[in-house]
Amino acid sequence: MRLADPPPGPDLAAAGATGAIAARLERLPMSAYQRKVFAVIASAWLVDQIDVALLTFLLGSIVVAFGLTPTEAGQLAAMTFAGQLVGNILAGTASDRFGRKAVFQVTMVVWGLASLAAAGAWSLPVLMACRFLIGVGVGGEAPVAQAMVSEIVPAQVRGKYIAIMEGFWAVGYVLSGAISFFILPWLGWRWAFVVVGLLAVVVLLVRRAMPESPRWLAERGRHAEAEAVMAGMEAEVVRATGRPLPPVAPAVALSVATSAAPSAAAPVARANPVATLFSPAYRVRTLMAFGMWFFALIGFFGLNSWIAVLLKERGFSIVGSVGFVTLITVGGIPGFATAAWLLERIGRKPTTALFLVCAAGAAYLYGNAADQTWLFVSGFVMQFFMFGMWSCLYAYTPELYPTRARATGAGFASAFGRIGAILGPMIVPVLVQNYGPATAFQVGAGGFLIAAALVLTLGVETRGKVLEDVSH
Repeated sequence: MRLADPPPGPDLAAAGATGAIAARLERLPMSAYQRKVFAVIASAWLVDQIDVALLTFLLGSIVVAFGLTPTEAGQLAAMTFAGQLVGNILAGTASDRFGRKAVFQVTMVVWGLASLAAAGAWSLPVLMACRFLIGVGVGGEAPVAQAMVSEIVPAQVRGKYIAIMEGFWAVGYVLSGAISFFILPWLGWRWAFVVVGLLAVVVLLVRRAMPESPRWLAERGRHAEAEAVMAGMEAEVVRATGRPLPPVAPAVALSVATSAAPSAAAPVARANPVATLFSPAYRVRTLMAFGMWFFALIGFFGLNSWIAVLLKERGFSIVGSVGFVTLITVGGIPGFATAAWLLERIGRKPTTALFLVCAAGAAYLYGNAADQTWLFVSGFVMQFFMFGMWSCLYAYTPELYPTRARATGAGFASAFGRIGAILGPMIVPVLVQNYGPATAFQVGAGGFLIAAALVLTLGVETRGKVLEDVSH
């Protein structure tokens, strides 16, 4: 069903067309078709998180193989995050300019080939270069995936589905640990990179079926293409549900068109997605998002990049520490599921703050556990809240910005997080050497608490709102 003609004038006509596309998307019921598209995006997310997590489980073996000092090990861990920082910025801005689908494909090729190359690394510099490229590909995929899911899934379940997608990271961590646990004793760390690189090839072939975002096409003025993609999606939903589509809500289209209408006061911000992030309308949101990601990732990666090494110092073997980390990471699976439910039940702000604060408490308890039983219990709870926290970050961030700058905003916020991720693994070994292993978990707890404070004081609530309304 089509709406009435948009208002006259080129800019207002574009706003009206954008509003029509958004309204048609929002009236679509969730069906097997949207879930299939979501599964394609989430499957890629799963495999690339397996690759990111590998170093957590392989670092002990790599330290032995190359005879690395603690400083060199920290630098190797930091290279992945440095690559993610670059990928976040490049792919986020490229996606807003060139489209979601093409950039999404390129990111998979980059990190898949880099993973295969890492298996043949003959020196530390070569391995560091490979991990940097893996980071570029994986980091580039993140803002594009967030934008795609948020732009295709209706507002009433948008947060839940992005949180579920991010929850595949917890599954990826567990699978990464399982791959490492079974491959390390028999084939060594190089073959773990081979396995993940081959998985990337399979997912790349599946991913080719993903459509372009009609919201992005409409925003770019490519209305014929947006109409074609939108009509195809509507036909697929009708086929999947076996029922006619509900009518388009004119109020939604009008509200979106009003939000999307250009402002004479901010022409540069509309033309430049980076300028949009720092324009008066979005400046506070950008400060909150950048700070939230920075401190949350200092906490997370400051802990997780060194957790297997710290366990080794407590008497675990390399394989034993990998098995222990894999088991406690299982706690992240119910964690992201709970976060997905709460994001739609009580809202983005309270859920994000709750998981950050609880992650801080669990990290402190883990760092001060007296025996292996409490080490396991507190570690399981810690992973429950830390992986739930990730679901909150990824669900919340893309909702803060308009379509023209959504991937750019998500990419830049994530890039600030990668700065924290780089600093965390480099700061922690120094503190551990001077003050003991528990210091790593105190740093993590502090980072989570600061991020929670930023969300509570500067954040806006986005639950259940159409993207164009909440991002206006």
